[in-house]
Amino acid sequence: MSDQAFSAAEREAVYRAIAERRDMRHFAGGEVAPELLARLLEAAHHAPSVGLMQPWRFIRITTADLREAIHAQVEVERQRTAEALGERSDEFMRLKVEGVRDCAELLVAALMDEREAHIFGRRTLPEMDLASLACAIQNLWLAARAEGLGLGWVSLFDPQTLADLLHMPPGSKPMAILCLGPVTAFYSEPMLVQEGWAAPRPLAELLYTDRWGQP
Repeated sequence: MSDQAFSAAEREAVYRAIAERRDMRHFAGGEVAPELLARLLEAAHHAPSVGLMQPWRFIRITTADLREAIHAQVEVERQRTAEALGERSDEFMRLKVEGVRDCAELLVAALMDEREAHIFGRRTLPEMDLASLACAIQNLWLAARAEGLGLGWVSLFDPQTLADLLHMPPGSKPMAILCLGPVTAFYSEPMLVQEGWAAPRPLAELLYTDRWGQP
C-alpha cells in the first residue's frame, strides 16, 4: 500500500461512488441549494484537461420557457432515434430517456469555441478536448452521487439547433444536457439493464494483453 493512499474509509467511499453512480432519468423535483451546486461545479472544474485548456463550458438553464424549448428538441430527436432503430422502435419509445422537465437543475455542457488554437496534446488527437469535457462531467456525476443527488446525461438533441437556441458562438458545441437533482431512489443497476435493453459485458472481455484481442 502506498503511503500516499487515502484511509480505508476514504477509499471505500470513492469506490462506492463509482459503483453506485447511475445515469438517472427519474427525478423527484425539489431543488439544489446554491452552495451545493457551486461545490458540484467546482468538482467538475477540477477535472484533468489536455494542455490545461479547460474546454468545458456549463450553461445553467433557469427559465421555464427555455427548459421547455430544450425538452421539445429532445422529443424531436427521440422520435427520430425511434425511427432509426427499426424493429426496436416501440421498445425504445417505452423507455424514459430524459428528465428535463422533472429535474431540479438543468445544465448544458459544451465545448468552447476557438479550440483549434490549442494544439498541446491535440495535434494528432483533436478529440481530446471532448475527452476532457467528459472527465469534467464524470467528476460532476460522482460528486453528485456522493451528495445524494442524481444526474442524467441526455444526448438526444441536434447540436446546432441547441447551440442556436442558447446563442452559442461559432465553433462551440453542446455535448450534453445534464439533468441534476434529488431522486426518490437510485437504480440498483443501470436502467437499461433493468429495462432489458442491454446487458453489460464483463471487464475480462474488454481487457487485452500486448495486442488487440489477446486476453
